[in-house]
Amino acid sequence: MNALKGVHHVTAITSSAEKIYDFFTYTLGLRLVKKTVNQDDIQTYHLFFADDAGSPGTDMTFFDFHGIPKGVHGNNEISKTSFRVPTDEALTYWVKRFDKYDVKHEGIQEQFGKKVLSFVDFDDQHYQLISDEQNEGVASGTPWQKGPIPLEYAITGLGPFFVRTAYFDYFKEVLEKVFHMKEVAQEESFHLFEMGEGGNGAQVIVEYNTVLPQARQGFGTVHHAAFRVDERADLESWQQRLAGFNLPNSGYVERYYFGSLYTNVAPSILFELATDGPGFMGDEPYETLGEKLSLPPFFEEKREKIESLVRPIDTVRSTKHFDKEYL
Repeated sequence: MNALKGVHHVTAITSSAEKIYDFFTYTLGLRLVKKTVNQDDIQTYHLFFADDAGSPGTDMTFFDFHGIPKGVHGNNEISKTSFRVPTDEALTYWVKRFDKYDVKHEGIQEQFGKKVLSFVDFDDQHYQLISDEQNEGVASGTPWQKGPIPLEYAITGLGPFFVRTAYFDYFKEVLEKVFHMKEVAQEESFHLFEMGEGGNGAQVIVEYNTVLPQARQGFGTVHHAAFRVDERADLESWQQRLAGFNLPNSGYVERYYFGSLYTNVAPSILFELATDGPGFMGDEPYETLGEKLSLPPFFEEKREKIESLVRPIDTVRSTKHFDKEYL
């Protein structure tokens, strides 16, 4: 069985598809590479923000479920998502940028030998930037070439995501015995696990916490996180492995842009395994990625109905010019 290659994507819930589009596009400088709908709830947008070409391991995605309440951060949740930037110097740029655009942040700190910068969005969704300056392991992506961020400072992909749990011993056993990860470091209540080639793009940070109340999912929280595999055959092998450990799983799910396998590994914590391909370039030209409502072929016959259910969002960027904003 092939080992997991790293983080594939993180999917979260937002109160506003329009506001998250603006925040990720104009403030963070990530590229919207796919504007589609939740395949299990077609009145809900599913927006994919990633690097310049939508490379696996670079995308954070959002649902805007109708009528969902605000989430509550706490125990037993995927609690924070990291984005990779090239250097420590880039974090200094981001401090200035966040100050300019009134993004709440905690200043530059150090974690497991890497410089990091934690921040939140308008929903109190938790993120951090992590410097690749001392990093070795899984390669990152390519920053959005036509975005507003100078390329030497721009986000290139996903770093480690955080899980907060009151059941650390159990969770450690799942990561090590089921998913073949290895604990490589510990700082106080935080434990760093690695998979595949390791490095920022192939890590999970687990926080052991017995004090906070149970988290409640809603807007401003993470829905699930996904790991990378090569192809469908790998998912089939992993499905057998999960069944061998009596972990429930979805079986193979065709998402068109990639294939998926889901499993609830702990209360309120949903993991996905996803294939690296086919990717986001098959149904739209590179120049206009994410500008139209994209639907997988098995949804095309429902296009008229879907378009009547989701409000239009203007995501055209190919006709706009973004000056690189040096601060």
